[in-house]
Amino acid sequence: MTDQAPQTSEDSSLLRISPNDNVLVLTSTLSSGSEIHVGGVTRVFDHDLALGHKIAACDIKKGEFFFKCHFPIGSAKADIQVGEHVHLHNMQSDYLPTYDRGETL
Repeated sequence: MTDQAPQTSEDSSLLRISPNDNVLVLTSTLSSGSEIHVGGVTRVFDHDLALGHKIAACDIKKGEFFFKCHFPIGSAKADIQVGEHVHLHNMQSDYLPTYDRGETL
């Protein structure tokens, strides 16, 4: 996890499950053009985001772990800024390689 403490969400559409999580979870579907507010940053998304998708609660450096429900769920494939969508395009599973669409069975 980063040296800085994850920022508190300013948006009611986001949920931090555990105080140590560095990702927030969407509590509703967001349509393209929707915006969210996290840690003083406003993000506008150019695509739909489904319920349960993850948003970075703080800046996350390449190689750092993502924490959800207080447990590491993978690591960043690139630097990720606060408020960015966290999904297969910028994260990888460090546990099951098949979670990364770049690998096959």
